[in-house]
Amino acid sequence: PYIYGMNFASEALAADVHLPVRRWGGNSTTRYNWQNDTTNTGHDWYFENVPQENTHPELLPDGSTTDRFIEQDRRTGSQTLLTIPMIGWTAKRRNTGHPFDCGFKVSQYGAQQKVDSDWDPDCGNGVKSNGSPITNNDPLDTSTSISAAFVQNWISHLTGKYGTATNGGVRFYNLDNEPMLWNSTHRDVHPQPTTYDEMRDRTYQYAAAIKDADPSAQTLGPVLWGWCAYFYSALDGCSIGSDYTSHGNTPFVSWYLQQMKAYEQNHGVRILDYLDLHYYPQAVGVALASAGSSTTQALRLRSTRSLWDPSYRDESWISDTAADGVAVRMIPRIREWVAVNYPATKLAITEYNWGALDHINGAMAQADVLGIFGREGLDLATLWGPPTASQPGAFAFRMYRNYDGLGSRFGDVSRKATSADQDALAIYAAQRSTDNALTVMVINKTASSLTSSISLTGFAPASTAAVFRYSGALLGAIERTADQAVTAEGFSATFPGNSITLLVIKPGDPLPSPPSHLRILP
Repeated sequence: PYIYGMNFASEALAADVHLPVRRWGGNSTTRYNWQNDTTNTGHDWYFENVPQENTHPELLPDGSTTDRFIEQDRRTGSQTLLTIPMIGWTAKRRNTGHPFDCGFKVSQYGAQQKVDSDWDPDCGNGVKSNGSPITNNDPLDTSTSISAAFVQNWISHLTGKYGTATNGGVRFYNLDNEPMLWNSTHRDVHPQPTTYDEMRDRTYQYAAAIKDADPSAQTLGPVLWGWCAYFYSALDGCSIGSDYTSHGNTPFVSWYLQQMKAYEQNHGVRILDYLDLHYYPQAVGVALASAGSSTTQALRLRSTRSLWDPSYRDESWISDTAADGVAVRMIPRIREWVAVNYPATKLAITEYNWGALDHINGAMAQADVLGIFGREGLDLATLWGPPTASQPGAFAFRMYRNYDGLGSRFGDVSRKATSADQDALAIYAAQRSTDNALTVMVINKTASSLTSSISLTGFAPASTAAVFRYSGALLGAIERTADQAVTAEGFSATFPGNSITLLVIKPGDPLPSPPSHLRILP
């Protein structure tokens, strides 16, 4: 169920979709100081130390932003995924008002291309007026150095308040956030590009500290930003360089997994539980974007194939890196990396976004993505930039997590389902372990109604299926439509254009064996 997670979901939405996991992540978490409840925004906002909202700062560290984050998760029954800093620096102090500490003060380092004119005009972006970066700044302007003991003390605080992971406390810890971008996002304290060896050494140090503080906690790393970082260090950029060649011409993720395996072999402790890679589709106008034109909307729906399809050549700059284009096939690719280099490591994507969550097009893409995650065996995922509770993207989650408003859910045991034309009608199936109902999700990605036959193999169904639908015809609710007649062989149904349809097929009597295959024929 952890594939249905989100970053920073509101409490109302988390409760409504029975959110299984919620992540506290992003660039600002890299230098978060749990003791004074202050974070540094990095490149996102003028490298400023920003105190988190807190009505009782005198009680800190009790009542911090992260304490309250965990407490919300406990109220909604969500597991917490908390990002811990590995960069070696944290925000040095809590200023309750402006001016804030910042990495590149104009009064200290001279005129710069941009400044925070709204709040702190003395805080610049670290780029001189002539376009060259400021390189002689002092990290101590904003930050103080830390070691793994800082993280251990934080976890001791958390386990003291909420228990260990096995006793209801924080279950998951991210090993920082996108470290191959530190020389950009946090260059005021880490201007040097991150290397293979630095990633290994910091992971050994901090992940081992987490396991020492709470052996039952689960760790996720290396939390890479995207395609280039899967293969190359920040030192090499996005092509073969000295770091790559000096490490046996081995792509970074493969090498990293090998190092984590070596640690377990040498110390008897697994310090990496999940391989965690961020994935944003790189096609223009898709991720973190509005619905766009009809061409862009069609591209959005096609681009979900990059998560699995070996025949799909990515429609982005990624394909420019190879003569015949690139089949990303994200989930099978990372599964293969794990199988070869560190078996039994689970798979996570803790940031992704297909855009247009305020539009039926984005809702269909999101529903497709969730179906793919389940079918392809991803273990954990958290959407970045979640929708509001009333937006279409939220209904994509409800179709899997609360389709009837009474807490009913899509199945938890994946079953084989194939479509003769996945670009037109995508189909996903899972059986619910609580009542053995077969749940079937069908997404009509076209603008026209399609009548299709769905064949069932190895499942003895009841004579009717309950039908729930979300579509552009009614964006504010999931409709309970007329029951669908079902025979032992299957059924034929019409699926409206731009719609997401869930069929809940109860087992007949006697109780059937698990279905072996569902096939949809448009």
